[in-house]
Amino acid sequence: MALEDTVCTLVPYFTVQDGKLDEFKALGEQMVERTKNEADVAFYGFSFSGQRAHCREGYKSAAGILAHLENVGPLLGEALKIASLDLLEVHAPAADIASLQEPLKDLNPVYFTMETGFRR
Repeated sequence: MALEDTVCTLVPYFTVQDGKLDEFKALGEQMVERTKNEADVAFYGFSFSGQRAHCREGYKSAAGILAHLENVGPLLGEALKIASLDLLEVHAPAADIASLQEPLKDLNPVYFTMETGFRR
């Protein structure tokens, strides 16, 4: 049975400084552990291509994104000392995007409004 897709996703891409990849990966592992306890997380994990890192993450709502960022904020701050945030995409229904624009403005995201789709 297909349901309307209302999952909110953050799509961040980072470039890790030379010699800092192991440190970034360790911070990522800590973020994964902290995120496991979040009620609204649908999926969360890191993938890598050389010095490039991507966090694949989805939440049930915009509130879940905001709770996550509060939960991992100190670790993310440490990660941003050794990596640049090259791109941050937010994919979500229009109402969720509206509630994220002000809190995420300092991260300069690109917003994509979910208009059609399904999930299982």
